[in-house]
Amino acid sequence: MMSSSPPAPPQQLQPGAGSFLTGYTRLCKGLAVILVLGFAFIKILPSAVDYLALIPSRTIPFAWNLFTAGYIEQTIPGVLLSTIGLLVFGKLLEPLWGSKEFLKFIIVVNLLTSVCIFVTAILLYYFTTQENYLYSPLSGFHGVLSGFLVGVKQILPDQELNFLKIKAKWIPSLVAVVSIAATFLTTEAMSYLPAILFGMYASWTYLRYFQKRPETGLKGDPSDEFSFSSFFPDFLRPVLDPIASVFHKIFCGRSRNQSAESRDQALDGSPLPGSDLIEAARRRERGARALEERLAAEKNIKVPDTTSQYNASDNV
Repeated sequence: MMSSSPPAPPQQLQPGAGSFLTGYTRLCKGLAVILVLGFAFIKILPSAVDYLALIPSRTIPFAWNLFTAGYIEQTIPGVLLSTIGLLVFGKLLEPLWGSKEFLKFIIVVNLLTSVCIFVTAILLYYFTTQENYLYSPLSGFHGVLSGFLVGVKQILPDQELNFLKIKAKWIPSLVAVVSIAATFLTTEAMSYLPAILFGMYASWTYLRYFQKRPETGLKGDPSDEFSFSSFFPDFLRPVLDPIASVFHKIFCGRSRNQSAESRDQALDGSPLPGSDLIEAARRRERGARALEERLAAEKNIKVPDTTSQYNASDNV
């Protein structure tokens, strides 16, 4: 009896497509549920926006809206984008940072973004006397989403996105430029712009100076590849570097230098040269290696083992 040729294995899916709905942690799923429930809640009870969204004129008596505003989406596209973005970035960043640090990053960036928006709205009101800066309800998870882009820039700066043909280190800058340009085309984009820009800056400040590295006990990422000027074209860096160094010395320079000096000492009391830079490079290497291992594991899972099926058909 002639044996028919075995069917081709089902490999038509693009890399990563079969794993899009799998691999998410319980933390990311729980946060996604919070975003969806928050959207549903304000649709059922619209007056809740006045207490949960960031309304600068009501922040003084209702200070909790600095925290809750980041988790309240007011539109269907907003909740869809935020939920998908949280799951996708969470699957990449949480295994590298750990669940505790990933949650801490979200809380810190969300709160700092809301505080910056509140202060900016108050200042704009005093300069322009336009009351819409005080009474417009602002909310959404897009500040944290833009912060995730900065996290990807730090860990995988040279990872190229196939669909854009651009390295990950330039994605935050590209999103910032597009967001600014969109404000000239539609007034709705203006309500998202402060959260996007402040989210990026808050996440960079936290990752640059305050995120603790459990493997060394040190804080931050002092590498030149993650400096403030690295977000801008090369010709602007000579102008930006002196300005950034002033703020570095004012806010973080003294305490951070003392911490580094106390930890990076050899047995004879001499400092270990370049220890922070070496550790930053190692972190990026670990991130790239972890991403490659995860993609390889997902690819192996997607391709079923059809060898036994082929052997059985040949024996008929």
